[in-house]
Amino acid sequence: MKKYFLLFIPALLILIAATSKNSTSKKTCKPKTARLTTLSKNGITLTELYSVENFSNAVLKESFASTAADLDSNKIVIDYTTENYELGKQTDMSGIKTCANSAKGQHIHNIIDNEPYTAIYDPKATVKAKNEGQHFFLSFLSRSYHESIKSKHAYILSTAITGKSRYAARYARPNLESPMLFYSRPKGEYTGSETDAVLLDFYLVNCDLSKTGYSVLAEINGNKFKLTKWCGYFMEGLPMGENTVKLSLLDIDGKVVNSPFSVSERKFTLKK
Repeated sequence: MKKYFLLFIPALLILIAATSKNSTSKKTCKPKTARLTTLSKNGITLTELYSVENFSNAVLKESFASTAADLDSNKIVIDYTTENYELGKQTDMSGIKTCANSAKGQHIHNIIDNEPYTAIYDPKATVKAKNEGQHFFLSFLSRSYHESIKSKHAYILSTAITGKSRYAARYARPNLESPMLFYSRPKGEYTGSETDAVLLDFYLVNCDLSKTGYSVLAEINGNKFKLTKWCGYFMEGLPMGENTVKLSLLDIDGKVVNSPFSVSERKFTLKK
């Protein structure tokens, strides 16, 4: 189901659109005998993350509480509500490798224009865009160890226009239907035992991965891995110091998808 909202404010025009999808599967754990994807190259290993709690019935909803002054300052105020998901709770980490985990518990990742995410732990949040204009922003539920919940009602993709009406009126309604890839993890700096297994995670909208369809090319320090399953992956064997991850969403012909967001590149650091 897709919803489109057009709001007129005396000094400001804001266009807000949202779309969401949901899984129909029941909340079950993967069998312990399930075969997990493992890929290795030049000492770096990617292993599919086994998550005890998959939260397939978790729901994220949002409403907007921005004032004209907020939007004029490129701020977007969001009220979140969740169902079958508790913010602030520690996710079950049974069988999870040693990795970065938030002491504040489960949260929401908010990503504006595919920039590094803001972690949100409270139902009401204020996020800020870098500049005025039209922005995409993605919100999705995250486990305490930062792996995203990949079910259809666990995310919302929206757009908002910030800035005065003389700027906003120049923007047309964006296309929210095209396949998109948003980068989530890794992020920032990892120390001590957090460096043993570093989470690689991204969020897909309007597509899924398969051996005969869309895929993601993950380039880790120049080493290429073709990912045909949408899941979290643990990266092991990374060197201390600065590392680089580049993610590209590819179509069935192996070409980069032509969409607002299909390629991301980030650096992160490992320290003893």
